[in-house]
Amino acid sequence: MATNFDDKVNDAIDLGTGYAGSSTGKLVAVSGNKRTLAPNQVVIDITHSGLCGTDLHHRKRADMILGHEGVGVITKVGSEVKNVKVGARVGWGYVHDVDGSCTNCLLGRDNLCDARKVFAYTDKDEGSLGERFVIRSDFVHVIPDELPLKYAAPLQCAGTTVFGAIVAADVKPWDRVGVVGIGGLGHLAIQYLKAMGTDVVVFSTTESKKEEAMKLGASEFVATKANAKLQGVKPVNHLLISADRQVDWATFFRVVARNGKIIPLSVSDEDMKGVPYMMIVAQQLNIMGSFVADRPTHRRMLEFSARHQIRPIIEELKMNEENVNVAADRLAKGDVRYRFVLNTGVPDPLFSQSASL
Repeated sequence: MATNFDDKVNDAIDLGTGYAGSSTGKLVAVSGNKRTLAPNQVVIDITHSGLCGTDLHHRKRADMILGHEGVGVITKVGSEVKNVKVGARVGWGYVHDVDGSCTNCLLGRDNLCDARKVFAYTDKDEGSLGERFVIRSDFVHVIPDELPLKYAAPLQCAGTTVFGAIVAADVKPWDRVGVVGIGGLGHLAIQYLKAMGTDVVVFSTTESKKEEAMKLGASEFVATKANAKLQGVKPVNHLLISADRQVDWATFFRVVARNGKIIPLSVSDEDMKGVPYMMIVAQQLNIMGSFVADRPTHRRMLEFSARHQIRPIIEELKMNEENVNVAADRLAKGDVRYRFVLNTGVPDPLFSQSASL
């Protein structure tokens, strides 16, 4: 599928083929959706899309195209667009638009906008598991030249979720930081924290991922199945929870230093059960949520990733109906190290397929 670099904006934009949920949970190919380009919007021909666990929560929704970890090349721009040009390599994330006038926006927290438009609740006719995406130009992020698009795709959600939490928690280079779970989020957290100079303590169920965790930058590894009480583990200043299920909160709270922070990152419909109330009070602990990152932090994340050569570990598949279902089924089973990336066949202008594989 060739990219047509045409900046004229006269006709309706054909979004091409995208992959939607269905009542059975199977992802199905959908075509025929069109958009009229607004003056402040751009058209992105998608090159790659990550597949996130959040997408799986919407597999039975036939009313929406899935995917929110998209990257590609701008092929059309609206008449008022000044910040990006045709041919730019860009990505976009979970948040598609904000009002810009609420208190959170004015304070620089646009990810918490009172009227934010986000994946799954707006723009349901388009997603990154597709050929084309139309979005306001202020919500695209230019990908640094050093970063191949296939690696940039998972960073649009997984990367910004982790990096945003680290920044919001005010992590310092001299801090000791725990990471629970080495998956799509955790393996990136280890790399970011290592690059920031912290002492990274990784908690995983068994020893099976120890060697990989140490190569990624962990300074200490704790197999929780063999050490369920976490005996001998020195306190951490921050604890990032990136496991794919709820943890034993009472046990993990014990390894958090006084005035430390516990930062849940994984999406879960369950309540936090067994949280030790008096420990929070007596140890002055902080439980801190994190909803992706604001736009400036998202862009700093991309720059930081390029500068420190931080890359998600990916398994790349051609984007078609069979493969999106294979990826979704395997992700649901936890059978991936560590992020799936689907490519549309549109080439990365700076990295050919043969050179980047």
